[in-house]
Amino acid sequence: MRISVVAVGKPGALAPSIRDYEERAKRYWRLEVAEVPQARRGGAREVRAREAGSIRGRLKPDHVTVALTRAGRSLSSVALARWLERHTWGPARGVHFLIGGAFGLEAGLREECDLRLSLSPFTLPHDLARLVLAEQLYRAGTILRNEPYHKGAE
Repeated sequence: MRISVVAVGKPGALAPSIRDYEERAKRYWRLEVAEVPQARRGGAREVRAREAGSIRGRLKPDHVTVALTRAGRSLSSVALARWLERHTWGPARGVHFLIGGAFGLEAGLREECDLRLSLSPFTLPHDLARLVLAEQLYRAGTILRNEPYHKGAE
């Protein structure tokens, strides 16, 4: 299955850890990462609108889209793995995970997504959200292959 992460901005201090887990996740998924530029001028609304335009330019119509937002649905690691497994056999050719910038994702873009997913009820810096997502994609692969990495319960 194709999985793409479309993230606003480039990672900072967490870059080595992000890259490590993205490489690990590639053992299980056809993972690609697209970094769109962070808008720097204007108020929050204008910044989100420009970033949303850049994100939309990276989306493929035959992919399921997932907005990462603290107000989204919470899934356990096992539930995320099963969700990805179901989409492996569905009509979609892949899944896009969208990570906004400092002001988050534009409301219209969030609403257009097939799923709004919360990694935490906390507001996370986008670098940390990207790290958590990369680790969870790796973990999902190990869960689906029954490998020993995941030791947690449902």
